[in-house]
Amino acid sequence: MSYVTKMIEEGEHQQQDFKVRIEDARKIAKTLVAFANTDGGRLLIGVKDNGTVSGVDVQEEFHMIEAAAEMYCKPVVPFKTQVWKSNYRSVLEIQIEASLKRPHFAEPEPDNWAAYQRVDDRNVKANGVLLKVWQHRFNENIGDFKYTRPVRKLFSALREQKRLGFRKVLRIVRLNKEKTERLLAQLVSWEVIDMEFTDTGCYFCLSDESLPDEWEEQYRRSTPDDN
Repeated sequence: MSYVTKMIEEGEHQQQDFKVRIEDARKIAKTLVAFANTDGGRLLIGVKDNGTVSGVDVQEEFHMIEAAAEMYCKPVVPFKTQVWKSNYRSVLEIQIEASLKRPHFAEPEPDNWAAYQRVDDRNVKANGVLLKVWQHRFNENIGDFKYTRPVRKLFSALREQKRLGFRKVLRIVRLNKEKTERLLAQLVSWEVIDMEFTDTGCYFCLSDESLPDEWEEQYRRSTPDDN
């Protein structure tokens, strides 16, 4: 069994996607940035969704990917290529590494830039919290953790309900959208809260339900202005 056949047998997943051919450089930019923003991955061009090798014109597909990466991704998404043969048909592999420059944005429609991540075999638009998490982690700008009244209320609700969507968090912490995104991003970056992505949306849950005693002590000592 050839190496390309083994890859195809894996099917589509978080780090692999199939395309028969690239018809729109703008749209494929979403996949490129999703791989770059998540764990990296590979795009096999010349393969149908069911794993059948249809073959492609390698040069034509390369130019489409090059245009997508350079014109419709910001920052540019670097990639490597490998050409495989299966039953005399060519398959173009596009290899994307997980990026240290995330978030990368794609422009699937004119003047409509957005960041995407890879969730299972789907490209999912990144929300405001995830964008701030990336900025924290890759700019090393997390800030100091403070166990304030909104955090205390959030933890209490998460212990009771296990997981919450963003709208519920907004109602609980009683902060505006921007401040709530910053708070959640900080807690995720500190690995105090986890983000879960499902078919129905994004949810937040406690990484560890135990609460260090020093956080309660910090809260009791804090001034009203800190809360």
